[in-house]
Amino acid sequence: MTRNPESTRRLTTVGFVALGAVVLSSGVALADPSESEARQRYEELQQELSELNEAYNTAKEDHAAAEARRDDLKEQWEEARDELDERSGRISTIVQSAYTGTSGDSFEIFFGGDADNALQNIADLDHISQGQQDMLADYIVDAEHAENLYNEAQEAEESAAEALSEAEDAQAQGESALDEQAEVLESLGGVDPTVDEGAAVDSATGGSADGGSAAVSGDVQAVLDFARAQIGKPYVWGGTGPDGYDCSGLTQAAWAQAGVSLPRTTYDQVNVGTPVSRDQVQPGDLLFFYSASAPSHVGIYSGNGKMIHGSNPSKPLEEVSLAAYWDGVFTGAVRVG
Repeated sequence: MTRNPESTRRLTTVGFVALGAVVLSSGVALADPSESEARQRYEELQQELSELNEAYNTAKEDHAAAEARRDDLKEQWEEARDELDERSGRISTIVQSAYTGTSGDSFEIFFGGDADNALQNIADLDHISQGQQDMLADYIVDAEHAENLYNEAQEAEESAAEALSEAEDAQAQGESALDEQAEVLESLGGVDPTVDEGAAVDSATGGSADGGSAAVSGDVQAVLDFARAQIGKPYVWGGTGPDGYDCSGLTQAAWAQAGVSLPRTTYDQVNVGTPVSRDQVQPGDLLFFYSASAPSHVGIYSGNGKMIHGSNPSKPLEEVSLAAYWDGVFTGAVRVG
């Protein structure tokens, strides 16, 4: 699997604003952050959490792929080893007869060096039949193949462990970001800067001027019905349901209701379907945020200027207005199907 370059970098945020009064060693106290600074920091953390979650998802995907490759290679190696074991008795007899009277371990003559030298040693033997030479040569080639399989399996094992460690690191960073975001939210009196309460509208009233008035097909309706049924469920790191989801896990599960298999991460989902402009989005379209080339957040446009999504683990899955914050970080949309 090709790792997205943005998913594995250390995700940091600039412009850190301390909460509360911070007393420096000189005894000078810094003022509490202003409301605008706190809002900015909250929004920075919102983006950071999205990036960390998708880094987590990518690492988990890499881990699963590496484990699958390791298991496949181990199975191939075990089969190759068993086949070699079955032939080892005949090979031992040939080697011993070919090197009767020699000092040292006759097997070492063939297997102590590399395969090319071993094959040359066999070719130099003029007192064993051609059939025996061919059998020895085949055995050495197969033994080298088995050794290569074993080494590749070991490398896949190490790759899986590394990917798992990356996923755990991303989640740990995310937990720290969540703690900080909760403190910032408290300083804002519990008012979430990413939610525009004044723009909230009843999605049951119909369409809007931004493309939400288009009639939906039965497939899209199944997607929307499923997504709405998940509202209120917890946001879960790497969640793919049924008890909880993250943003791309929700979109993947929702579109599965229409028989569409979406990739797991936002980095790949953005490349599925037909790009559409913001003013042409229709219910069911996937909306992407923060980066045009490697978006770390996705939601499902539900019509009437709103979307259904999972924001971060501090909130359940919800339907929100795109006005203000989300339109400000919108980077693209695709129409699936």
